[in-house]
Amino acid sequence: MMEKKYKLTEETINVDGRTLYRIEALKDFDVVEKGDKGGFIENESNLSQSGDCWVYENAKVYGNAEVYDDAKVYGNAWVFDNAKVFEDAEVFGIAEVCGDAVVYCDAKVFGNAQVYDNAKVSGNTQVYENAKVYENAKVFEDAEVFGIAEVCGNTEIRGDAEIRGDAEIASNSDYILFKNWWSSGRHFTWTKSNNMWKVGCFYGTGEELIKKAYKDSEKSGREYERVVKYVESILKDNNADV
Repeated sequence: MMEKKYKLTEETINVDGRTLYRIEALKDFDVVEKGDKGGFIENESNLSQSGDCWVYENAKVYGNAEVYDDAKVYGNAWVFDNAKVFEDAEVFGIAEVCGDAVVYCDAKVFGNAQVYDNAKVSGNTQVYENAKVYENAKVFEDAEVFGIAEVCGNTEIRGDAEIRGDAEIASNSDYILFKNWWSSGRHFTWTKSNNMWKVGCFYGTGEELIKKAYKDSEKSGREYERVVKYVESILKDNNADV
């Protein structure tokens, strides 16, 4: 019989008509020590007794939600409904993962971010600030979604894409990921809904990007200008077809 790593205490809270119990460690594992109090779960099906997974502080996991492997939920985060958080994923801050959403691998969901419906977040992805990922969207590899950006529909955000600001991505045609092949090799992202560019620490319009690039070097200016003009031509052609 597997040795339990935690127990439900008598300290409870009521959430949506459900009784949640604060957990207490029964042995040392990972950074948790025997006797440490954790967050709140509804029952033992919410948090695996194996691995190094844990619910910390005032985080809450309930319903049919599951946290397992080495996943961590902490701060004031919420994981509920049929959501799953596993492998080395982390959910923290006041973030919410619910519905049938899945967060796994090394993904992080934090801040005031929300991942719900049938969304999947994985890889080294980060979803944070007030971003939302929902419906059947998938965000994976090294992508970042933040600000008040929303990713939905059947969209797949991958690679080193950075979706931020007030961007709304409802299909794969709503953003373009480019690679700086002429110098640094880093990726940069254009989002259609707000016609904005994200390049490293820069976030702004195409015109602002071109001006900044020319300040860096003539070559960078020419290359970034070429890419921006290419996107503008796509938009012009699409508008002409309407």
